[in-house]
Amino acid sequence: MKVEIWSDVVCPFCYIGKRKFEKALETFSNKEQVEIVWRSFQLDPTTKSNPGKSVIESLAEKKGLTLTQSQQMHAQVTAMAKEVGLDYQMDKSVIANTFDAHRLSLLAATQGLQNKMEERLFAAYFTEGKDIANKDTLVGLAKEVGLDEADVTNMLQSNAYNDKVEEDILEAQQVGVRGVPFFVFDNKYAVSGAQPTNVFSQVLTKVWEERVAFEATELGTVCTPDGVCN
Repeated sequence: MKVEIWSDVVCPFCYIGKRKFEKALETFSNKEQVEIVWRSFQLDPTTKSNPGKSVIESLAEKKGLTLTQSQQMHAQVTAMAKEVGLDYQMDKSVIANTFDAHRLSLLAATQGLQNKMEERLFAAYFTEGKDIANKDTLVGLAKEVGLDEADVTNMLQSNAYNDKVEEDILEAQQVGVRGVPFFVFDNKYAVSGAQPTNVFSQVLTKVWEERVAFEATELGTVCTPDGVCN
């Protein structure tokens, strides 16, 4: 079973959704047969990185809120994150364009490390306040999950995976993604948002049962045009 997840590293609900999906996957009896593919999405492709400005300050400016109002909104998200075991430090999170982070995720995918890379990027941004638009920071995070420093440095200095990131974003528009996280199961079922764990469990079970039923049907007895039945 293939599960594709459109996500952006600076989306607080994407990290929460990741945890809820993982909890469902832990209890899924066929979890070893599930392939997870992270797809690129940018909430705001025009974002200019600004490590000197927190997301709390940025939201206040964008929405015309006071800092206190912005802090209260982020406190609600922090409480949601805590419910799934995540320690959000939103006052540390800074404004960052995520294009290079998505490219790094795609590089990690070529070595079977994409899920670990996504986890490290989320934690770095929401808990540690790291600037995930900074190339040196990305190299350091990549080394932590097992990627080669030279490979990462060369990739970041090139245009590698630029087209793939843009293709993912375009495909998201084509399949009707209006927000992230957005989960697609075997190209058949979609789950939008950080849904409760039981929702993910139900979809995993349903998709698996349909997959098994389809495979069983394929193995049924048939007759071919040449008159052979077996």
